Amino acid sequence: MTLIEYLTKNGIIDKKQAGSLEYEVKISGKKEEELILEKDILSEKSLFDFKSKNLKIPLKEVLPEDVSLNILELIPYDSAKYYKMIPLNKKEALLEIGMVYPENLQAQEALKFLSRQAKFSYKVFLITITNFENLSKQYKSLKGEVKKALEELEVELKTEEVGEGRVSAKKTEFERVAEEAPVTKMVAVILRHAVEGNASDIHIEPTKKELRVRFRVDGILTTGLLLPLKIHPAIVARVKILSNLKIDETRLPQDGRFSISVGQKNIDFRVSTFPTTLGEKAALRVLDPAQGIKGLDGLGLEKRNLEVLKKAVQSPYGMILATGPTGSGKTTTLYTVLHLLNKEGVNVLTLEDPVEYFVEGINQSQVKPEIGYTFATGLRHILRQDPNIIMVGEIRDEETAALAAHAALTGHIVLSTLHTNNALGVIPRLIDLKVAPFLLPSSLSLCIAQRLARTLCPYCKKEVVANLKIREMILQEIEAMPELLRKEIKLSKPLKIHESSGCKKCRSEGYLGRIAFFEILVMTTQLKEIILKEPTESNIQKEASRQGMITLKQDGILKVLKGLTSVAEVLRVAGEK
Repeated sequence: MTLIEYLTKNGIIDKKQAGSLEYEVKISGKKEEELILEKDILSEKSLFDFKSKNLKIPLKEVLPEDVSLNILELIPYDSAKYYKMIPLNKKEALLEIGMVYPENLQAQEALKFLSRQAKFSYKVFLITITNFENLSKQYKSLKGEVKKALEELEVELKTEEVGEGRVSAKKTEFERVAEEAPVTKMVAVILRHAVEGNASDIHIEPTKKELRVRFRVDGILTTGLLLPLKIHPAIVARVKILSNLKIDETRLPQDGRFSISVGQKNIDFRVSTFPTTLGEKAALRVLDPAQGIKGLDGLGLEKRNLEVLKKAVQSPYGMILATGPTGSGKTTTLYTVLHLLNKEGVNVLTLEDPVEYFVEGINQSQVKPEIGYTFATGLRHILRQDPNIIMVGEIRDEETAALAAHAALTGHIVLSTLHTNNALGVIPRLIDLKVAPFLLPSSLSLCIAQRLARTLCPYCKKEVVANLKIREMILQEIEAMPELLRKEIKLSKPLKIHESSGCKKCRSEGYLGRIAFFEILVMTTQLKEIILKEPTESNIQKEASRQGMITLKQDGILKVLKGLTSVAEVLRVAGEK
């Protein structure tokens, strides 16, 4: 019984509609399902529910991320597209096949042939047209596209070897191959996958047996691809060509950058090559302006931390220093502050190494130590450019520290980064860099320390009762918080937190996205006296407690109580060492 006959028999459509539909099927060559959906007679879900009952074949809906590439490879893309059938899952020796038109005899014969060729048994399920289209996009996944490009490259290299009588390709040939279609396509797919997967970094690194491509997502590195080692020179050469680096220089590290369009977005990539014993390693930082510059609250700043930073930004002068290890989000925080300060009536200049995000209306400059253009040199010249706001990428030496302090004293807002473990260490570190203690009370406004932690996946997180050990740790941290903050915290009884088990949306990691933990020390009258008398970290700690500063770990605990992250993440990034 045809679908139109079944719908007529069950009173879903009348005989007049049925006759009209059958006539259009004959003259247009379209499928019954296509016409019914075009004329909006039934929704797709209802239509395929009826079709399932008519054919006595179960209807199944499968998410694209639930179908692995290994399973897709059992039915070639061309066959899948032509017959509208696709592998869904494999349970032991049985392959589940989704078909839009399981009643099609040609499709059935094709499936039998493929099962004999690939030696699999199968069970057929009905799937909707939309579900099939979404699933078929998986054929264009990272591994699928790279595999196809790799096959094309193999063919080209073999053709050259036969035609020119060469046993193996030389390094100069890899440079030429790097500009040909297969390698270009391979690198483009890797870059696009990184952007679409919200990766912050790409690592292309040779091992003894293969070329490994890893992506850093939410701060964690995972292997995305393993490629033949022989294409390593061509892949690195392609990255160098894009970055305008020296292709023939493999002994020294090189830095560069390039931009490409992915979808509707223009993405910058900051490139660093590094010689290793196994060959050149390339690291690419993905710089998406839309991801990089957020509002202050989007960073994870709230309540007292948000208030003191906003107040410091409104001041006409003073140093705002961000501290923390590499990759803790310091630069993103400073760019966010710059974005707030970037107005028509002010002159904003930056010294960076390298420039991470290009911001309209800001004069950005990249230092080049190899030609004598250092942070100190640049800062000296910036002061002659009539600036209102200055950002210095990092205070690394005594000269830069002294110039930054003097710039803040003479009516400029100075933003910079410093390497210390916490906010309390900023003042002792500046004194170590030979900044005179009497300069600090008038020049330093704010010391910010931060760490990045992963946020719980909103799709699979659930509320659970905290175990005894976690409960005691949380209560201990709350007890150490400032009194005003303690009074605001309302704990459930029993104490509940959130955990996530992992799902397809978060790649079974349990985490999706990142948020920062902060501790912010403000310059106060009491802190000024401590700096001038005895600026030890213990004395600064007492003043920090008095002014209501919360530590990185305490800020993390507050975010745990809000269900944003887990206790494990707090201990990973901000636990006592």
